[in-house]
Amino acid sequence: MKTVIVLPTYNEAGNIERLIHALERQFEKLAHEMHILVVDDSSPDGTAGIVSSLQPQFSNLHLLLGKRIGLGAAYIRGISSALQDHRAECVIEMDADFSHRPDDVPRLLARLEHGADFVIGSRYVTGGSIPKEWGAWRRANSIVGNIVARYVVGLYRVRDCTAGFRAIRGSLLRKIDLQQLRVQGYAFQVALLHAAIRAGAIVVEIPVDFEDRTRGVSKLGLRDIVEFVINAWWLRFQTSKIFIKFLLVGAFGVGINLGLFALLLRLGVNQFVASPVAIEASIVGNFLLNNYWTFRRRRVATGLRLRGIKFNLVSLFALLISFGTFLTLRFLQPDGPPVLHQLAGIVPATLVNYFLNSYWTFREE
Repeated sequence: MKTVIVLPTYNEAGNIERLIHALERQFEKLAHEMHILVVDDSSPDGTAGIVSSLQPQFSNLHLLLGKRIGLGAAYIRGISSALQDHRAECVIEMDADFSHRPDDVPRLLARLEHGADFVIGSRYVTGGSIPKEWGAWRRANSIVGNIVARYVVGLYRVRDCTAGFRAIRGSLLRKIDLQQLRVQGYAFQVALLHAAIRAGAIVVEIPVDFEDRTRGVSKLGLRDIVEFVINAWWLRFQTSKIFIKFLLVGAFGVGINLGLFALLLRLGVNQFVASPVAIEASIVGNFLLNNYWTFRRRRVATGLRLRGIKFNLVSLFALLISFGTFLTLRFLQPDGPPVLHQLAGIVPATLVNYFLNSYWTFREE
């Protein structure tokens, strides 16, 4: 199997030569035709020059130069070249800073040989790890990023969605229009995984120990984090029929809530009684529509009775949030319009309802 390891680089002069030699030693153990493609973003520290000096020694070492735009742009350029110029049957994504161990490359390929299409070197499955010396910010950034990818994008079956150490079949990558992913930074990892799953990929995770770099500096910046979050919500909005249906059901629930609340006020019902009654009516309406329309096609593991108990618990929690918001606003603005305060309480309750019901009550088997 012709395999191309794509290494995006920017100012990795302190790592690239050692990494190439380490990978070449691993290649001696493999029966596959192994290649290394360094995708350098015009590093001012001479990374490309080091690679060029090693090419006479290693005929399977290739260099692709380009303008620095971001990790995603570099991977799109590199993977496209691996597929088109080198006819790769497998592409491996890997960091150039020794965060990923070269001796794990054979393990990724072994799982690909046994039927997987997309193998992830995972930090968050049993046996995997992240560096103990990571600070709170770095640790939170990684964990929260995965939570966003799993529960916003909808990749909840994958434990490590943001991993950068992956082996992917060329036949799968050829089904994906990389240019349409429209990401330039670290969000590429989630966008490609999402596209692969939509294309029917068999995704497998194997445990790896992620190691912190000892030379050079991390390239992750605020711009990458912002793009990541925006892209996650865009993927969810663009592709999730369930999410769109839930929004439509939510709009129906808002109508019931506000309409009944206004009616009860006209009938002289006390506003603090009318509010929870209107909320509960909207919850019942939302449950019926979500159960028999939004989540109708899901293979839910729990039976109808347990599902009903879970939904009631979620509904009670959402009711408390919505009514609590209403009470708080009435206390802060006693002369304000009650209907607007009721509307404000609907927003957090809707979000809680969606996430808890989607990923707990109606979680797919």
